This record gives sequence, C-alpha cells and structure tokens, in this order.
Amino acid sequence: MLKVIFACVHNAGRSQMAAAFFNKLADQTQAKAISAGTEPGLRVHPEVLAVMQEVGIDLTNAKPQKLTQELASDAALLITMGCGDKCPYVPGLRRDDWPLNDPKGLPTEEVRRIRDDIRSRVETLVNSEGLFASLIERSTSASCFPLSEIARIAYQIGF
Repeated sequence: MLKVIFACVHNAGRSQMAAAFFNKLADQTQAKAISAGTEPGLRVHPEVLAVMQEVGIDLTNAKPQKLTQELASDAALLITMGCGDKCPYVPGLRRDDWPLNDPKGLPTEEVRRIRDDIRSRVETLVNSEGLFASLIERSTSASCFPLSEIARIAYQIGF
C-alpha cells in the first residue's frame, strides 16, 4: 500500500485538507494519506473546519500530529506545503512541494480558494499515480463529491 504524507508546519490547515481529499479520492486498498507537521498546533484552524464542512468533510476530530521518523518510516511520498525552511526533510522519500498559503486567519473566500487548489492538486496526484477509487466507491463513501463533481472527474479520467 502506498502511504503519502502531507506535511506543513502546524498540521492545522493545508496538510489536513490534502490528506482528507486524498483519502476520499484514492482507492483505500491501494493508498492512504496522513498529515503531520514539524511544529503541530493544538487543533485544526476553525476557518479550515468551516470550509471543509462546506464540501461534506468533517475534520472536527482531526488532531495535529508531529512528523516523526517513525511516522514516515513506511511512507513512499512526502508532499510539503509551502512551509519553506521549516519543511521537513525525510531521507529516502520521494518529495514534492506545493507552495500554498497558510489559511490561518484568512477570509473565508481565500480559504475556499486554497481548499479548491488543494483538491485540484490532490486529484492530479491521485490520477497520476493511478489510484482513483471506483466511481461507485467514491459516490457512496465520499459525500464531499456531489453527482456533478463525480461526473466531472469521470470525464477528466476518460470514463
């Protein structure tokens, strides 16, 4: 199973959104995502909770966690999210960086833009890795994707 880690500094915004979208889109028998941070916050930012709730994803029980060597030991891919010099380096992992603004304290419209950018990037990642869950699986388990969204994704991947 492919394990992907999404990491930012506080693990309270960008990385939480990315892992949630990845776990909704990817075939759960082939891949899973976790999120972590180098300096984890106490909780997920309230503005992130609100905009994710808008797309049917509840992060109220998500807890920021520290990125440790143990956590990363069986991962294949680390995606850092605009944290500059504070981004972790984990030897042996394939790595990519997504330069994204921290949503903390931003107006709701800007947090939505960040959320939508993250969702698009995750869709591209899942597609490029060949990890999309079946449309039936996504339509029943991923309430964050209404039928119109499922149709759009199906069109993008050639169904």
